[in-house]
Amino acid sequence: MSKKIIIINQIVMTCLMAFSMSGIMLLIAMGPMPGFIGMWIPNFLIAWPIAFVATNLAWPIASFITRKIAGGSLAH
Repeated sequence: MSKKIIIINQIVMTCLMAFSMSGIMLLIAMGPMPGFIGMWIPNFLIAWPIAFVATNLAWPIASFITRKIAGGSLAH
């Protein structure tokens, strides 16, 4: 997989994960209430770059653990 495709995939995946997780966690913490969306969006915008950086740091560790569990190698 090309570096460009990997970066685009990480951008899309971290966007989707940060969007869903920030909304779910806010809903669990605060419950449905007026202004929910107005609180959710700023939290998502904070979570997304954090998720992007975290995936770049966690990828080698997760790949190593996966190889140990499943054997073989992961194609990048």
